[in-house]
Amino acid sequence: MYRWDFAPIWANSDLLLAGLGNTLVLTAVALAGGLPVGLALALARLSGSRLLAAPAGLVIEVFRTTPPLVQLFWFYFGLPIILKVEMTPYLAAALTFTIQSGAFFAEIFRAGIVSVDKGQSEAARAIGMSKAQTMRRIILPQAVKRMFPAMMERSIELMKTTTLVATVSYADLLYQANELAQKTFRPLEVFTAAALLYFLIITLVSMLGARVERRMAQSGEMAR
Repeated sequence: MYRWDFAPIWANSDLLLAGLGNTLVLTAVALAGGLPVGLALALARLSGSRLLAAPAGLVIEVFRTTPPLVQLFWFYFGLPIILKVEMTPYLAAALTFTIQSGAFFAEIFRAGIVSVDKGQSEAARAIGMSKAQTMRRIILPQAVKRMFPAMMERSIELMKTTTLVATVSYADLLYQANELAQKTFRPLEVFTAAALLYFLIITLVSMLGARVERRMAQSGEMAR
């Protein structure tokens, strides 16, 4: 019979918490960069200009259809060879997940923008608003409210996808868990603790997102 012993994990809990902190930092950086990248790609794809739409569509399709692990390896091992630059695990991971998130957010933005009635754009233009003003003041505020559930889901998926960075030795939660498992010879206890940490964080984020959704619905702002 296997005897569970979490004492070594509690004694080294600082390693897991440090890894969790690195995971949250990487996720936050990828989100902070991915949202504006996604918006820029979506606007380029909807611009009507082939010079903008074609490259934006290529970036979106490449990063949505290729495995994130392949993308990570390419940035970490390939980019330094091509550009002759030094690439750290953190920088490679941040670039990979920022652009990948941007590709997914671009499709979410695009769907939200085209879901807004075109009549509102025409009305805004009729009263003298420019395209930029119409997008910023009329279209995007409505689109973002409609996109919120999909954005929350994508953000949660991003946090889970960041576990891949352990393969390039970035000290995230999974990497630290693996190191601790080798140190304590208690892999079941270590990875159980890591799974619980992921569960708690993602559950809290989901609850927060659901609460925001409910408030928007109660105020009549959420599109039905």
